[in-house]
Amino acid sequence: MKRHVMLMITSLVSAVLLALHISQDIVFGFDSAGLNHLVGVGIILVIVCGTLLLPRRIVGRIIMLLGGVMSAAMLPLHMRHGLRPEFLQANGALLFIWTLYMLGVLGFFSIILAVLELRSPSTGPR
Repeated sequence: MKRHVMLMITSLVSAVLLALHISQDIVFGFDSAGLNHLVGVGIILVIVCGTLLLPRRIVGRIIMLLGGVMSAAMLPLHMRHGLRPEFLQANGALLFIWTLYMLGVLGFFSIILAVLELRSPSTGPR
């Protein structure tokens, strides 16, 4: 499979997992629901547009790189103080932690792919 296709797939899956993760943050009380989440919608929209509309341009690759950085940052941000023991026994805690791990893996993989694609000489409109 070509690198740019892998980068597009990982970026799209990361966008879906980011949306799931933000929803889980609200459900579990790590964040409150409100209009402030329109910023998150905007960020995910930029990642999706960069992935689907600009995948072979430098700006699209930079957007996918930044999306990978955001995805990779979710695990350390949530685990820096650990998780409350009562949370770990709540319904959905396994999915929450699995989502964090997958965001970390896909985020770092997206970073690697985006850097390789940014270094490749074939960057340009297509």
